[in-house]
Amino acid sequence: MSLVSSTIASLRQRLVSKEITARDIVQDVAAAIEAQNASLGAYLSWDLEKALAEADQADLSQPLGGIPIGIKDNMNVIGEPCSCASKMLSGYTAPYNAGAIEKLRTGGGIPFGRLNMDEFAMGSSTENSALGLTRNPHDLDRIPGGSSGGSAAAVAGNLAIATLGSDTGGSIRQPAALCGCVGIKPTYGRISRFGLVAFASSLDQIGPITKTVEDAALLLNHLCGKDLRDSTSLDVEVPDFTAALGRDIKGLRIGLPKEYFISGIHAGVSASVNAAIKKLESLGAIPVEISLPHTDVGVSTYYIIAPAEASANLARFDGVRYGHRTAESKDLLEHYMKSREEGFGPEVKRRILLGTYVLSSGYYDAYYIKAQRARTLIRQDFEKAFQQVDVIVSPTSPTPAHKLGELKENPLAAYLEDVFTIPVNLAGLPAISIPCGTAEEGGKQLPVGLQIIGKPLDEATILRVADAFEKA
Repeated sequence: MSLVSSTIASLRQRLVSKEITARDIVQDVAAAIEAQNASLGAYLSWDLEKALAEADQADLSQPLGGIPIGIKDNMNVIGEPCSCASKMLSGYTAPYNAGAIEKLRTGGGIPFGRLNMDEFAMGSSTENSALGLTRNPHDLDRIPGGSSGGSAAAVAGNLAIATLGSDTGGSIRQPAALCGCVGIKPTYGRISRFGLVAFASSLDQIGPITKTVEDAALLLNHLCGKDLRDSTSLDVEVPDFTAALGRDIKGLRIGLPKEYFISGIHAGVSASVNAAIKKLESLGAIPVEISLPHTDVGVSTYYIIAPAEASANLARFDGVRYGHRTAESKDLLEHYMKSREEGFGPEVKRRILLGTYVLSSGYYDAYYIKAQRARTLIRQDFEKAFQQVDVIVSPTSPTPAHKLGELKENPLAAYLEDVFTIPVNLAGLPAISIPCGTAEEGGKQLPVGLQIIGKPLDEATILRVADAFEKA
């Protein structure tokens, strides 16, 4: 078994016993990237010499000591590119480390490689990257999901042991589901957003994509914690998430929202998710039908709030303060217009336009304020549901991975792919996607993800349920 296809937990055992070295692991990951990245397109860049230097100095007494972790290209790692897969940030080199990267390094982890993504994290397929396509390892003609498509494809394709992604409306969980790996979005504020290039500040959250639930818990232990540089960072105790693993789930109440089990879900996805629920029942969990009545407005609410925040966050990229600078302009206004026209891709422009519109005079009350009220109703739906149940389960995505280009000209259809993940971000809740089977599509068996949603700051319970299912 190659080192890159191993788990963090198993590699740590071998490192501590001195069977292997951290340098061995980094070199094995690099060899896999060199051999396969041309066809998969998961990585945008990697600095082998820097990673080897860190590996040679790795503190193996630390829980993540010597383990290389791939990084989505919207997190600042000092001295490395941070392009957000956009021409707008071409040539930018990070002058500091993001809070999550500092935490990772404190735990002994080695950031290694910049992973492809939808430009500025805007998309669900990684087709919106300005720097090239990423393909699904299970079928190279299909999308890996997004926006953390490179992060998920690298793990699923054994080009990384584990990776970090960011999740604004499902961007960790959905690609994890489509690529057949584990992806967790913690409670909003659990992990610092300092140094994460902002898309929608009230929704963005960093999280790990891994091969196993245990690896997700291990990484989460060393990513969470208060950061004074992030005003939304929560000052709460960080438990040992691995302590939740290996426990039975007898008596846990599993909520089944009727709005998430509807016609229109791919038959193979439905069959795999229903089989997973039966498996949870056999382990002693108690299914309870619940209602999340405002699910139907989740997508439209998100696509008002997220573009509005994106419009404000991306205003700084004007060719003067930050970002691509046009070569020719007659005056300052034309300089702004040309720099942004040349630097941003179509999906980013679409969302900036939409966000600017809903924030403009005469439309702020009609759209943005109403969306915030709807967001409150969605959060209250979850609060009521969690009075009856311990966790909520659902499909992560209503369909398996679709073909490259299939929805490229139909953004509204693409937006609906996040119908089950978006409400979690709007409510600020933790959720995990784990593989639960396959669905047949086009003669191929493609991965299906089961989403497990928890109460605020209760990552431990969703990890407990996910681990019990995975081991069963």
